[in-house]
Amino acid sequence: MSKALLDFINQNEKTYVEELRELLRKPSISAQNIGIRETADWIVHYMESLGMKAQIYPMADGHPVVFGELNGESDKSILFYNHYDVQPPEPLELWESEPFSADIRDGKIFSRGVADNKGCLMARLQAVKAILQTRGKLPVSVKFLVEGEEEIGSPHLKSFVDAHRDLLRSDLCIWENAYGDEDGSPTIRLGNKGMCYVELSIQSMKSDTHSKNATIYPNAAWEMIWALSTLKDSNENILIEGFYDRVVDPGPEEVAVIKRVPIQEEKIKARAGVDKLLRDVHGYEIINAMYNFPTCTVCGFQSGYTGVGQKTVLPAKAVVKLDMRLVPNQDPDDILDKLLSHFRKNGFDNIKIQVLTKAYPSKTPVTDPAISYIYEMGVKAYDKKPVIEPLSTGTGPRYIFSSWTDMPMVALGVSNAGSNPHAPNENIYLSDFLSGIKHVALIIDGFSDFAKRKRV
Repeated sequence: MSKALLDFINQNEKTYVEELRELLRKPSISAQNIGIRETADWIVHYMESLGMKAQIYPMADGHPVVFGELNGESDKSILFYNHYDVQPPEPLELWESEPFSADIRDGKIFSRGVADNKGCLMARLQAVKAILQTRGKLPVSVKFLVEGEEEIGSPHLKSFVDAHRDLLRSDLCIWENAYGDEDGSPTIRLGNKGMCYVELSIQSMKSDTHSKNATIYPNAAWEMIWALSTLKDSNENILIEGFYDRVVDPGPEEVAVIKRVPIQEEKIKARAGVDKLLRDVHGYEIINAMYNFPTCTVCGFQSGYTGVGQKTVLPAKAVVKLDMRLVPNQDPDDILDKLLSHFRKNGFDNIKIQVLTKAYPSKTPVTDPAISYIYEMGVKAYDKKPVIEPLSTGTGPRYIFSSWTDMPMVALGVSNAGSNPHAPNENIYLSDFLSGIKHVALIIDGFSDFAKRKRV
């Protein structure tokens, strides 16, 4: 069956691309509340055209969730998690074509949201469509949870998931996205880092004053700099007491998987325009650091005058955005407590901390049988063998599911290392999009037989 299915997908590439372009031309900018309901309605209509039972779930003070499902011939089910919202397209002047025009050139389709995440969503829906058109029925049930708030931190996703656990419970979850690596190989990602993102602020005086008073008045910028200097040393070690207490070294199976990840040191350096990487790491050290090291990052610093020319001012306030990416077993609440304690112990009681985002790490073990199955289907779908990545270096809301279910969750995608998500000229290769449809179709098509063999 798989050859006939793949042939059918090849024959219908033009249809799939045009359907994707139709969705891409609908702006759905969650941060600005632009086109949200119209896009959700379009997705429901498309699901219904496949015979799916689809519904919009309004979220109080938020953007709606779209849920669709279609029963299959077995009692096994696959849940797909995606989002239909996109980032704002600005700065518009850096786009080579209109952000929502879905232009095609040089074998790519360019549009805001094509990589993150509409191309991935459509590839999965079209995989369902291809199976229905070739065999009439699905071998397993499929469920689609498509939220409209991922780009603003998924503030209502947990409440929806907690209220609909029985509806969402499945044997496998295919997560929203994974990007091709620097060599163009598709990736299979098994988890996400967690995060504790905070805003730090110091108010040292009631207002800015003339810098001639620097001998007698406190400088909020210097106070913040001194506070930040206590968080890390020059060797990138995080100095918050107990920060590493819960970090666990990867097991032998995971180390073996990490060592199979291609080392793309020169391409990684070239993409950032740097001559060497932090701590001058090479080879396996690069991959191990990316997956298994937590971080403490100053994302932004604002204080005093930073405009054109000079202004001799003594800053009264300093504000810093700080994110801490967390690896499995670390807890953002615990890390926040340790950060507060650290500042108190070091005499920075005047720092105010506002929590902006908390997310827990989540990871499916590399030893889960579903991983090898998804890898095998990927080998059939792509020209290159997929690369298994035990953990994404980014953060997402996977923990909302892993806190109550042990179903394996695996991220797949249709994007490439140069897809520019969140940036101008966001793009995917048309060939990657077609391969993504094939991969998901093969997973659905053979999952019931796999589950019987593995007793999933």
